[in-house]
Amino acid sequence: MVVAGFATAVAAGTGLLMLPAAKAGPGGADAVEALFTAASAVCVTGLVVVDTPSYWSGFGQAVILGLIQVGGFGIMTFASVLVMLVSHRLGLRARLRAASETKSLGLGEIRSVVVGVVKASLLIEAVIAFVLTLRFGLGYDTPWPEALWLGAFHSVSAFNNAGFALYSDSLMGFVGDPWICLPIASAVIAGGLGFPVLFELRRRWRRPRGWSLHTKIVLAASSGFLVGGTLFVTALEWGNPGTLGPLDVPGKLLAGFFQGVMPRTAGFNSVDTAEMNPATWLGMDVLMFVGGASAGTAGGIKVTTFAVLFFVIYAEVRGEASVNIFHRRLQGDVQRQALTVVLLSVAAVVGSTVVFLVFTDFSLDRSLFEVTSAFATVGLSTGITADLPAPEQLLLVALMFIGRLGPITVASALALRQRARLYDFPEERPVIG
Repeated sequence: MVVAGFATAVAAGTGLLMLPAAKAGPGGADAVEALFTAASAVCVTGLVVVDTPSYWSGFGQAVILGLIQVGGFGIMTFASVLVMLVSHRLGLRARLRAASETKSLGLGEIRSVVVGVVKASLLIEAVIAFVLTLRFGLGYDTPWPEALWLGAFHSVSAFNNAGFALYSDSLMGFVGDPWICLPIASAVIAGGLGFPVLFELRRRWRRPRGWSLHTKIVLAASSGFLVGGTLFVTALEWGNPGTLGPLDVPGKLLAGFFQGVMPRTAGFNSVDTAEMNPATWLGMDVLMFVGGASAGTAGGIKVTTFAVLFFVIYAEVRGEASVNIFHRRLQGDVQRQALTVVLLSVAAVVGSTVVFLVFTDFSLDRSLFEVTSAFATVGLSTGITADLPAPEQLLLVALMFIGRLGPITVASALALRQRARLYDFPEERPVIG
């Protein structure tokens, strides 16, 4: 049902974007352009094959914004909200659909979770939009109606980790403006933490010892990746004349922080990604592949998956029989799920990169960056997306779709059943290593 819901949203968005009213110029967008943009918006990715501010009309941009919001809420969560508005209650079927999207475990809490998701999203988006509107209007003499539109669009795009911008160079024109970069980065971080973490922080922010294991893992891992990503990008690009080199020290630090945040699956850029060092691209590949937290707007394999496998390795190296994180023991099925997600994700990225190398003339580093960005629903690009042949663009559409839903979700949708084995085979240990 989740797969069908997202597919329906992509199809509807494609149809709307193919209307002549959605295009700024004469005629309508062709099928591949409309499909790619709709999938990128619903899957909150941000990769584009056409220039968003000049190619799409106001109506087209509004459609993109709506698709981003729908994708951020989650199709099933959004449908449950509509059910609540109509009937003022949730039936069992609607609760189960919402549970599959929000990763909630208790049916009795689904209604409050769905309402909380909507309230939290709209509140954060409204605050960020207010700050951005004031900055666009007062700092850049933008007419207030246009400033309001710019603030709202970029706020929704940032919180939902979409990365769509209404400037042809993304946010490169604001590389030294903290009143633009920091609110957008804050929205990206908030969306990437996930709704369960935001709810728990709101309820128990003064009692960190009472936080759940999930919240502790997300906050610890996210902090580590944010600090590490910022230091990594800043150090490698410090003297690069195409990126941070021409900026003063405060500007370099701001741009380095901004670009360290964006691989958490938001595709904004304040410097030219195509001019970065290949070593920086490789490090950003890792950051993009890991992504943000579960049950939020971020993509990737998720920081919780990465943390689980890290502690599995740590326990194995120490010779411990069980895996413990923050004084809690992990169940075996959690470890198997994490391993499944990672291996399926690696297979998707490596296989797609091979296709790029065989059928295009782009180098390995650029191909890997583009594929990882699509799969992790990031949206950062080295500038080759628009130049790709149509089959490779459609491959990126498939990667965005799979990356948004998650490999384990797709696998479950294809074979949603569990079998209880009534017997076990004899044990035998193969040689490892």
